[in-house]
Amino acid sequence: MATSKATSDAAGPNAESVFGPARRRIGEKAIAVALFLAAATSVVITVGIVISLTGETLAFFADQAVSVSGFLTGAQWTPLFSDPEFGIRPLVQGTLIITGIALIVAIPLGIGTAAFLSEYASPRVRSALKPTLELLAGVPTVVFGYFALTFFTPSILKGLLGMDVSVFNGLAGGIIVGVLIVPTVASVAEDAMSAVPQSLREGAYGLGASRRQVTVRVVVPAALSGITAGIVLGASRAVGETMVVLIAAGQVPTTSLDPRNPMETMTAFIGATGKGDVPTGSTGYKAIFAVGFALFVITLILNTISIRFVRRYRQVYE
Repeated sequence: MATSKATSDAAGPNAESVFGPARRRIGEKAIAVALFLAAATSVVITVGIVISLTGETLAFFADQAVSVSGFLTGAQWTPLFSDPEFGIRPLVQGTLIITGIALIVAIPLGIGTAAFLSEYASPRVRSALKPTLELLAGVPTVVFGYFALTFFTPSILKGLLGMDVSVFNGLAGGIIVGVLIVPTVASVAEDAMSAVPQSLREGAYGLGASRRQVTVRVVVPAALSGITAGIVLGASRAVGETMVVLIAAGQVPTTSLDPRNPMETMTAFIGATGKGDVPTGSTGYKAIFAVGFALFVITLILNTISIRFVRRYRQVYE
């Protein structure tokens, strides 16, 4: 027993030195493989989405009643009528108007909230307010939609502000979508502001700057890349929002620029038309995929602009 124990004690350190690094290498390789599979899965899913959209979109444009120029520039969108028109401009215009209204609401509220949490709030207030703000992002969007339809439009826009708006209108849809994306903008912007080195703040305070001056002239410019990423992420979220605009904004494709009137967005058309009433293989069915492909391209452009902007200003402030 003593001999066995002595042999074990003698071999123990050598065994650890031989097998320890090997075990670590195996564990690191397993983690690397798992991370690669996670990244590859997202790429495969994206490629699958593109393939599914592209196939039906090409079939849509192969129809004799559809032309690329008419699709991109036409002002009438009635794909389910007996005499169909396939001009997507009213849907794109409605999407951009509602997204613009949403950003007008979300950018000042989101950046203001982020600045308060990062520069003014005490740790206790921050620990209580930030989870509450992020909880707002978890509310189902259908709740926001019916809130806009049953309370915001009749009680706020018509009752309190006395505005002449339709029951379904783009203004209510845009404002509520803006409220919906405030947590996204605020959370990303606050993370970017909190990541600004404390030495920059201390240097500004040492020169006699006030807290407001430090926030506006030091922290915000230094965190500009992250703030921009949050804004573009919020814009992408607004472009892709479905239930709020489907319920609150109406389903009237129009080229009117007045947000007090009903309007239809690209996502609202997809949500309303893709409920199973359209025959599979018909031109109206294929129009769903064509609109989805156009929406995918718009979102891709927004993300590309965001990435380039972030990289440009990150190099300045590193």
